[in-house]
Amino acid sequence: MPAGTLPGMTEPNPKADLLRYLQDGRDALLWKLDGLSEYDVRRPLTPTGTNLLGLVKHVAGVELGYFGDTFGRPFFDGKVPSWWYTEDADHNADMWATADESREDIVGLYRRAWEHSDATIAQLDLDSVGHVPWWPEERREVTLHHIMVRVLTDTQRHAGHADIVRELIDESAGHLPTSDSLPPGDQISWEEYRRRLERAAREAGDS
Repeated sequence: MPAGTLPGMTEPNPKADLLRYLQDGRDALLWKLDGLSEYDVRRPLTPTGTNLLGLVKHVAGVELGYFGDTFGRPFFDGKVPSWWYTEDADHNADMWATADESREDIVGLYRRAWEHSDATIAQLDLDSVGHVPWWPEERREVTLHHIMVRVLTDTQRHAGHADIVRELIDESAGHLPTSDSLPPGDQISWEEYRRRLERAAREAGDS
């Protein structure tokens, strides 16, 4: 087998690879909402206000902007929502859900964003050129390949944020329902593991 290839991955298909890992991040973000109350999906768990439903709302906007407006395929027909990226939008309006915005509305928007993005990806070649309206003029011209990499990394980054936020809420952890990517262990073993790390950190801090 040629160097750098894996079983089942011998045929190069960069677009399919990028889309697969983008979808993994999408699925992970939505899974982190499962089983939580309306309060828990919205409450801020960091000093900068990071919250689960806000992360989903944000990445929905990211996809609609980069895969929509950038390639002349705007998602919104006419009126845009109040949180959209306009000069008069509230600060960080895409990073949290108001009491009037339901979980179903935001999750539904994210799923529709996937469909819109995937249609753009299917219709264009990786070297197709678009223009990011909100970037400086000298940097606006981009390829679909660049945008796929950018949105993929942004989505996976926020999926990592969601991992930590969900663990802070109810100690749930893992990558996906079918593959948690964690070593085996029960609550007692994890508590002992954490104590070991705490001891090592204190020893290092005292040295």
